Amino acid sequence: MTTSKATKHEETTLPGDSTAAFAFVSELAKEVSSGKVELPSFPDVAVRVRKVLADEAVANEQIARIVGSDAGLAARVMSLANSAALNRTGRAVGDLKTAINRIGHNNVRTAAVSFAIAQLRRASELRNIAQDLERVWQEATLVAALAYSIGTRCQINADESMLAGLLHNVGKLYILARANRHGNLFRDPAVLAQVMRDWHANVGKAIVENWGFPEHIAEAIGEHENIDRMVEKADVADVLTVAVMAAGFMGHEVDFELNMQGVKAFSRLRLDNAKCADIMQNCGDEISALRSALGD
Repeated sequence: MTTSKATKHEETTLPGDSTAAFAFVSELAKEVSSGKVELPSFPDVAVRVRKVLADEAVANEQIARIVGSDAGLAARVMSLANSAALNRTGRAVGDLKTAINRIGHNNVRTAAVSFAIAQLRRASELRNIAQDLERVWQEATLVAALAYSIGTRCQINADESMLAGLLHNVGKLYILARANRHGNLFRDPAVLAQVMRDWHANVGKAIVENWGFPEHIAEAIGEHENIDRMVEKADVADVLTVAVMAAGFMGHEVDFELNMQGVKAFSRLRLDNAKCADIMQNCGDEISALRSALGD
């Protein structure tokens, strides 16, 4: 595992009297640098799925046994397998092994992540920030669905793109959960917003690395806000960059063209404004189906 190195604490400038916030950021930096970053209330079954999928040769029967040990997770896998976006044949599947065969290992990971985050959102110790967690989750499912649609149309692995989209703001969940332990530390919303803006990608990358997900997925989480990133070929990080930007302009596609200027991900994916607008305006059913299957 490659450990994320935290350097942003030296660059972060927080508004107001933020001594306590600086202490929190320093604490966050140590956690990220150590690689010991784990979401609270992460269900055991999701951990077991994560571990078994670390073996690329694992049999689907074994995955099905683990998934089937929790009715909630099993339902999430079945929901994805039978969603309109992933079930192109229209024939519903009724057993886990067939569902796993249909959707593949990356989408089992996606189902496990969505199930785990659902548990986090319902955790009693976080009920006072439930609205914040819900807002972050809604953003995650929209970006995940957009990433799938973009990946499909740009010949980038759509399943990996959706997984990256679902995880792209997991750092925000972590920061919210950690800040919640500090009482009134973030009474000023501007302070919390800036910490999340400066830190969520770095924290998210550390979490995804800690979970043992593929390195290029972790890189996509960490680099998706770097619009000047230089690589030779289009990749999942490019899809994620575009999906995050597109999510911010849903319903306002006319304003999107100006904002995509100079963002290298668009040119690598060969996406112009017309193609982006087509995805944003005409993939509504696919996006809605995926968000529903992910637990929207």
